Amino acid sequence: MEKLKIKGIYRHFKGDLYLVEDIIYNSETEEKMVAYRALYGDNKLWCRPYDNFFEEVNKNGQKYRFELQEVKSVKEK
Repeated sequence: MEKLKIKGIYRHFKGDLYLVEDIIYNSETEEKMVAYRALYGDNKLWCRPYDNFFEEVNKNGQKYRFELQEVKSVKEK
């Protein structure tokens, strides 16, 4: 399983991009979850169980549900 990068930008297998905000825990079950923000529309904040975030889907050219993206500065050459 991939290590989660806080503040990393991830692509969902359907194509949209999300910013991982942090790891959070369910107050009732203590289940580990990922809080992530949509980088489109109204920038909703979502959460998903940690293990589900990296679930294998093998769809649209992606092995996992979310995959870390390399984002370069426009200043980089």
